[in-house]
Amino acid sequence: MPIATLLRTTERETRTKRQALNRIRLGIALIFIFMSVPSVSLFAGHPLVTDDARIVDGKACQIESWMERTSESPTYWILPACNFTGNLELTVGGAWTHEAHRTRNSQVVLQGKSIFKSLDTNGWGLGLAAGTLWHPKHNSNHRAYGLYAYLPASFSFKDDQIIVHANLGWNRDSEEQVSHLQWGVATETEVIKSLSLFAEVFGQRGRPSFQFGFWYWIVPERVQVNAAYGNRFGASASANWFSIGFSLFSVPFLP
Repeated sequence: MPIATLLRTTERETRTKRQALNRIRLGIALIFIFMSVPSVSLFAGHPLVTDDARIVDGKACQIESWMERTSESPTYWILPACNFTGNLELTVGGAWTHEAHRTRNSQVVLQGKSIFKSLDTNGWGLGLAAGTLWHPKHNSNHRAYGLYAYLPASFSFKDDQIIVHANLGWNRDSEEQVSHLQWGVATETEVIKSLSLFAEVFGQRGRPSFQFGFWYWIVPERVQVNAAYGNRFGASASANWFSIGFSLFSVPFLP
């Protein structure tokens, strides 16, 4: 084998090994970030539609992902969020819907959330969230969007075994050019240390919707799985939905 060819082969093997080592290092770093000692200030978010008056820890991130199945088609969501400043959680994510034998980007979310008063054990908390929700249309270049803002409030009872959330807000759709009042009330109840049940009612116009389900901590405050069932009051079974997902919460690692 010529020397030049041998050198190129050696360099290529070295580069491949270096890339593999870097991937291993990245994997170890991610495991460390998401699996380190738990932080007691982290709580569940999805699958509740009614938001809570809590945000991810300062300089930390979270990833919420789930599949929502309706009678028509499944939709896959992923919502990464980070708290860069200590009191401003930024979320950028979206949804992909599978229909007509193809998957398309159906929604894009950009949201900011801040807390006015932190939720303490046996106390209450209050925050503000605002954002925009784009609805890409697969049959045109037009993008419909919505704007929204709401106040999330949370109340803790029995040493955090029962927590009640309430939302009141506003949203506006670019196509309808009409504003709507939105609201929601939810409860989460700790059954055992790693398992909680929840139920909620929410709406913005017409008949409200309901949802109930559970979340389970595989790794306390770090890795969670969840499932939920929901429908609109008075609607047929064809209007129901079912979701299953997971959430990952990191330790503070941002600069």
